[in-house]
Amino acid sequence: MIDVRDITKIYRLGSVEVPALRGVSFNIARGEVVAIMGQSGSGKSTLMNIIGCLDLPTSGEYYLDGQNVAALEEDQLAEVRNRKIGFVFQQFNLLPRLSVQRNAELPLAYDGNLSQREITRRSSEILRAVGLGERMHHRPTELSGGQQQRVAIARALINQPDLILADEPTGNLDSHTGAEIMNLLLGLNRDQGLTLVIVTHDPHIAAQTQRIIRLKDGLIEGDEAAPQTTTQAVSV
Repeated sequence: MIDVRDITKIYRLGSVEVPALRGVSFNIARGEVVAIMGQSGSGKSTLMNIIGCLDLPTSGEYYLDGQNVAALEEDQLAEVRNRKIGFVFQQFNLLPRLSVQRNAELPLAYDGNLSQREITRRSSEILRAVGLGERMHHRPTELSGGQQQRVAIARALINQPDLILADEPTGNLDSHTGAEIMNLLLGLNRDQGLTLVIVTHDPHIAAQTQRIIRLKDGLIEGDEAAPQTTTQAVSV
């Protein structure tokens, strides 16, 4: 599903060039669960932005489902993001003045092909699936951190994507709540076949994936199967 070929990314600060990625290549199969690890400054956030079609590489090719998205214009990238990719962030990125349901529906706000009735039906179904059926009309400030991350996961699923990109999805959560969120994400992979890419600093989180890609100084330092763990995922 993901085919990254010799990707570089160079940021220019005045006359200074700062290389964030220096020739990165790898493949991720459909339905695979992959962790991307690396210290701060290793290039993992830059790589996540490129995989998520939030940014373009300086050079190289990136094929998503066979389409070279590195060659697309901004409006075309936005269409690919909206159609194929769901995002889950460490900071949740919820709008505090909107209800849980309205936050979950945000990716569909500009979809002229769906009626409000269908949008409401879809968001209600997804929020019930992630355990928030009784909280749909609350605001994010009335929820725990784990519940807010569940709203973020529901928002990521609303467009029925093929790929979920999760950037430190348990970073702001205690260990018990983090384990619940990981079980939920792994359940999506198991039950729906979603491809799951997780950026994490946490070796315990990475060990629950199938494969770990390690970055250092903008290069792939390692790419190996994750240690086998016994994690029971939550069905959604």
